[in-house]
Amino acid sequence: MSGVQRQSRFEQGDDVVVMKFGGTSVEDAGAIRRLIDIVRSRQSSQSVVVVSALSKVTDQLLEAGHAAAKGHLGLALAIVRDIYVRHEQLADALVEGPAYGTLDRELRVEFQALESLLHDLEISREPSARLQDRLLGFGESFSSKLVSEALSHAGVDAVSVDARSCIVTDSRHGQANPLWNLTNERTQETMGPLLSQGCVPVLGGFIAATQDGVPTTLGRGGSDFSAAILGAALGAARVEIWTDVDGVMTTDPRLCSEARVIRKMSFDEAAELAHYGAKVLHPATVAPAMRENIPVYVLNSRRPDGSGTEITAKARSGRTVSAITAKRNVAAVDIQSHLGIDSSLLDAVFSAFDRHACSVDVMATSLGRISLLAGSAAALPKISAELQGLAQVHWENHKALVCIVGENIRRQPEVASQAFAAVSDMDVRVLCQGASDRTISFLVAESDVEESVQRLHNIFFPKIEPGRDWGGNSAAYCQAG
Repeated sequence: MSGVQRQSRFEQGDDVVVMKFGGTSVEDAGAIRRLIDIVRSRQSSQSVVVVSALSKVTDQLLEAGHAAAKGHLGLALAIVRDIYVRHEQLADALVEGPAYGTLDRELRVEFQALESLLHDLEISREPSARLQDRLLGFGESFSSKLVSEALSHAGVDAVSVDARSCIVTDSRHGQANPLWNLTNERTQETMGPLLSQGCVPVLGGFIAATQDGVPTTLGRGGSDFSAAILGAALGAARVEIWTDVDGVMTTDPRLCSEARVIRKMSFDEAAELAHYGAKVLHPATVAPAMRENIPVYVLNSRRPDGSGTEITAKARSGRTVSAITAKRNVAAVDIQSHLGIDSSLLDAVFSAFDRHACSVDVMATSLGRISLLAGSAAALPKISAELQGLAQVHWENHKALVCIVGENIRRQPEVASQAFAAVSDMDVRVLCQGASDRTISFLVAESDVEESVQRLHNIFFPKIEPGRDWGGNSAAYCQAG
């Protein structure tokens, strides 16, 4: 990766800035008005806006889909009615005159299509991953049309663009992977002329499509990933992630009140935090930005003048430890085989976990035994049944993975020594050191999470003098979802 910032492919005296606004940043009329002000403040640049569904809408769509698939169509349609009323009220508050009529017609068409899909689900009773992708995509489609029209009404030359015409993926529904060459080509073909004309494209995040146009999604929280994908395709100067917190934090303030904002961090550190469960960014977000050397900023849409967190290739915080994450609901899994561990068993294990969409956080092997940490225990009974005859599978629930992240901490033994001394009186069941030089992690009972995080934070981030501004600690940002 080059250490020199790349030039925008569409630069005409200005740079492309991709701004992503999460669900709480578009949740009501006040939030959308703040979004409009932020976009206006970036009008010296060529701006691209990516929006999530309104806060809680994705969960409502899931609920409606499950209800329809169980035969409760009335309940499903009532949920959709609530979503429709909410969007109509926002449209009425943000848009007037003929533009309101246009937006109202567009939303009605979308909601009619959603109702039709729910009728199909009620008949088929099969909520497949493919149908779920279609279902969940409506949330981003609603919000992008609403925000685009609100921006236009406020004097911004905004235009709604269907992200499914830009981001091309494989057919792994629910967690699709971008096809980069096609995505770059279609994004540039679609967005290049708009940017050259000074327009502000507005797209829904999280949604994409296969080469054949079948709707897919990038996984929950994938709007961040959408922004990074588009930023990479357009050679953006920066990607801005606008949310409701002041930036990436040293730990979850709900666990430790002394948590503070990290002003600068590296791509590698951000990637490690995401992998180990921190709600920093979607885990895949960092990769395209890192590859194209595009700085990522995490900013607070409620406090747009704040500095936030800057994530770049070689940022240095000046501290040995950058952050402490805590990932709850982890299951400690032991897989034992009297035939020993070989490539065929490993392949069977990984295939089973992949088929059941059960993520693996940490793994170690020894003679006849595989120990790993699974992100959820929900699929383990099915995985155990599938592996019957090859191995025995046992697991323990109610565990939490605590991870310390920092540049080169693996090469500084005093960090591990201090960390394990701090929790020596706890039931630390698994000690594990990451494959990278940036992580040290261990397993504790969920009931010990708060105490362990507080002890570690007090060691690596000593209390500061009263009154010093660390940017606030308004919400959790290093806590697993």
